[in-house]
Amino acid sequence: MSDTILRAAPPPPSASDKAKFYGLWVATAVLLIVLPKIFSSGGSLTTFCLIGISIIFALSYNILLGQTGMLSFGHAVYYGLGGFLAIHAINIIGGNKWPIPLPLIPLIGGLTGLVFAILLGWVSTQRSGTAFAMISLGVAELVASSALILRTFFGGEGGVSANRTKLFRLFDWSFGPQIQIYYLVAAWTLLCMIAMYALTRTPWGRMCNAVRDNPERVQFVGYDPHVVRYIAFCFAGFFAGIAGALAAINFEIANSAYLGAVQSGTVLFSTYIGGVGFFIGPVVGAIFVTFLSLGLSDLTSVWQLYFGLFFILVVAFAPGGITGLLMMHRPLIRGGTLGKVIPSYLVAIVPTLALLIGLVLAIESIVHHTMHSTEDPNIKAFGIPFNASSPITWATSLILIVGGFFVARMTWKRVAAAWDEALTVARAKEMAV
Repeated sequence: MSDTILRAAPPPPSASDKAKFYGLWVATAVLLIVLPKIFSSGGSLTTFCLIGISIIFALSYNILLGQTGMLSFGHAVYYGLGGFLAIHAINIIGGNKWPIPLPLIPLIGGLTGLVFAILLGWVSTQRSGTAFAMISLGVAELVASSALILRTFFGGEGGVSANRTKLFRLFDWSFGPQIQIYYLVAAWTLLCMIAMYALTRTPWGRMCNAVRDNPERVQFVGYDPHVVRYIAFCFAGFFAGIAGALAAINFEIANSAYLGAVQSGTVLFSTYIGGVGFFIGPVVGAIFVTFLSLGLSDLTSVWQLYFGLFFILVVAFAPGGITGLLMMHRPLIRGGTLGKVIPSYLVAIVPTLALLIGLVLAIESIVHHTMHSTEDPNIKAFGIPFNASSPITWATSLILIVGGFFVARMTWKRVAAAWDEALTVARAKEMAV
């Protein structure tokens, strides 16, 4: 059996593959360094910090869902506890004038997440699937309710605040300006990304994939799936604690919202929308969801409704997430047949946009009549002014929804046909080579 395994082992990476691999990480580091030089406003720096924190949090969640196949509804527990311990650590270290700089505080949050994952994970990971999801939900509700009861530690509804500038200065950085916090978050984001990617390339990472796909076979060959899940749970808690500590440092406060169901739901959305089947998927999802939530909140008061509808569409029509959709085009790009599909895409986009505009008009009109019926019906949503009480608006919405749906359905069938044709030609070219 060992000879068979050795013969089946993939060849070692070539020098060019190694150069591409390390070059990608170097390019990422350079991008993180120059990004604030291009977008230097305070709002941009704050957004970048939120994205970095979301990337770490989403990648830590992907250790559970994407790598090991464990759906958790309570991952915010380790995120929130890491944030609270980081805030308390800042207050204690600053009050005692200990020579511990701020860049080390996220490690305290990570160790906090690790400790609580060790304590809670052994029981939680006894089962997988629905049982694990329900256990994680119960633990999350228990900890979230405790945040409002144990006011001495959690600070009640107001939370616990701190002043990050009182800590020991490193290289004369006070970490008061947002640009300094950005570089702190960027450094930890890059470090955590490298560490979590390295974990996926280890034999233990491969074993996590095996437990996700077929735990019975893993047990048959001599490994305990429970132990594998438990170790993955501990690693996920560690990196989630780092993300929570960075969030606490960024906002200089930790409150019960860090532990709530919304936080757990957001990281689930980010990971799944980005694509759980790829390491880069949670990164794409964190960036997309952060921009989507910030952008929608400025355009409409019911942005969470649109967010939920988008998530449903991804689950129903693109289970591989955004990254999965992009990766589907790789064979067409390699075969040089992507141009055969693009015209069909352009045609299908028009009725799809009409359908979306009709839905926006209908949703915003209904929201106005249910929540703001006494206010002026002339409203604006997504930059489009219209009268929510006008029959023309309702008729237009109905026409766009019905007409857009049927036309979009026909055009997307043409996209599927063009896709099959382009994929067939691409595969024929690969076989010819």
